[in-house]
Amino acid sequence: MTRILPPALDLFDPLDRILVHDDFNRGMQGWTGLVGNYEDSLDSMLPEYADLRDPMLSNLTVWDTGTDGSLHGSYAMKLATLPRPGALAVAIKRLTWRVATRIRWESIVTFKPEASELKLSSTDVRAFGILLDLQDDDLRTQPHRVMPHVRYLNADKSGRPEKWQYKSTHRTVHDIGGRGETKSHFHLGPDGWSDLPDGGQRLCYNEVATKHNWYYLRLDFDLRDMRFLEFQCNNRVHACRGVEPIRIPAMPNLWCMLNLAYFVETNSSKRAFLYVDSSLLSTDRE
Repeated sequence: MTRILPPALDLFDPLDRILVHDDFNRGMQGWTGLVGNYEDSLDSMLPEYADLRDPMLSNLTVWDTGTDGSLHGSYAMKLATLPRPGALAVAIKRLTWRVATRIRWESIVTFKPEASELKLSSTDVRAFGILLDLQDDDLRTQPHRVMPHVRYLNADKSGRPEKWQYKSTHRTVHDIGGRGETKSHFHLGPDGWSDLPDGGQRLCYNEVATKHNWYYLRLDFDLRDMRFLEFQCNNRVHACRGVEPIRIPAMPNLWCMLNLAYFVETNSSKRAFLYVDSSLLSTDRE
């Protein structure tokens, strides 16, 4: 039987049960900035978290052609970094899961640099990506916090690698404060990224820095075994069954956590932008 979806969902290919559909014409939909963990004082936060920029709503106005709007309306969620090489902006949505099953996260996104010069600026955005922040339930004998990361490395010091990467290693986990209630580690640094098998992909970038084209992203992940299944960008589907996510011992208070996050990183002294038109999370019905 053919499944008929409403027009707003027709760009997506969801599983049986739709948990979340975020269309930013309706506001921020629960997306917010990523704040580093702290206890008693903001000074106890790991320093890498201090300058992460928060998301905002944008109607994609540019100086030469005016207001574009999003793919389906007036507003997209915008992430904008500071104008400093390596600076990051992150948006996160905090959920919990009720059934350990297959999940599918789909997105319509685009990236571009700040159009502050009259040139293409194709190497000014270093990377953009998505991540899940998950934790087992409290019934597991040896529960874990699991953090699947996928990023598109657009540019670095060598030029334009134009490839997808994942991260399976992590930095030291630190105790925050003195009560043993809070821990933290910075997981978005430049270290620890590995190339996704056959992950090279050249994306449509267009001809000047004010233009953009939208891309489709899909990440399938199994909450039962906490493992990658598939990743897709536009026409390219990557089988990820041998790809390992970050995996660390479970942390206090995070049982059944299911967080979604987008991020973007600049490669120059110019802000990098990531726009999200819409986002959809679905699961198998069990």
